[in-house]
Amino acid sequence: MKAAKALTFTRLSDGTLLRRHRDGTFRPVKDKTDIARIKALSEAEIEAMAASDPDHPALDAAFWRSVPKVPDKKAISIKLDRDILQFFRKQGRGYQTRINAVLRRFVDLHRKAG
Repeated sequence: MKAAKALTFTRLSDGTLLRRHRDGTFRPVKDKTDIARIKALSEAEIEAMAASDPDHPALDAAFWRSVPKVPDKKAISIKLDRDILQFFRKQGRGYQTRINAVLRRFVDLHRKAG
């Protein structure tokens, strides 16, 4: 099977979208958006169109009930042994999250045991 060629696009600072052609040149992409039709839509029509879009269901109360709760976090100052801090920092970005995960595991195990 023949491999597909990738299409390359770039956007200028003024918003113009350019497509790279086989000869290496970039040419503007013709905009097919019917701006006049969009501007003529009322807010109610836009809301109705959005509500009937099967690819983008509404973010209603039922949706938000299914979103997992993120635990509240509080910024604190904590003194750690130098080697402990170095161990976690060597693992790269997110070392505070990893420290929190270790502490979370410790707490969860002790709650179950106790």
